[in-house]
Amino acid sequence: MKVIPEKEIETALMPVAEQIGVEIYEVVFKQGRNPSLTVYIDTDKEDGIDLDTCEKFHNAIDPVLDELDPTFGMPYTLNVSSPGLDRPFKKDSDFLRHIGKKVEIRLYAPIRGEKYIEAVLTEYNAESKNIAVERNGETVKLNLSQIAKICEAIEFN
Repeated sequence: MKVIPEKEIETALMPVAEQIGVEIYEVVFKQGRNPSLTVYIDTDKEDGIDLDTCEKFHNAIDPVLDELDPTFGMPYTLNVSSPGLDRPFKKDSDFLRHIGKKVEIRLYAPIRGEKYIEAVLTEYNAESKNIAVERNGETVKLNLSQIAKICEAIEFN
């Protein structure tokens, strides 16, 4: 099935996201027997994304997608969702929003014998794609190319 590129779909939906007060985290189109377009939305608000916000955004983007016709007339299912608590950082804003917060890092190759680091994100350089984290008073500098996944550490009380 021919589909408009996900980045182009995201760009078309940005004005709606701004109007509703959410950020588009990712747009994913899955092909197969039941093709689907999933738009993951996020927010800086403490409460995060709730079902009402997903429904409001879904209803608002329906006419935009009808006009855009991302599948050139072929049927698909539209989903709107939160990326979840353990979502990996993908954009500069994800890193910047989490400076000073505890993060979980999975590495491609071990550093000092470890492939998993839980530490506080202290720096992010968008140009060089480097981060610094602090753990037990020690600073560790990493390039994003070393990181398989980085996300906010989830602490259960």
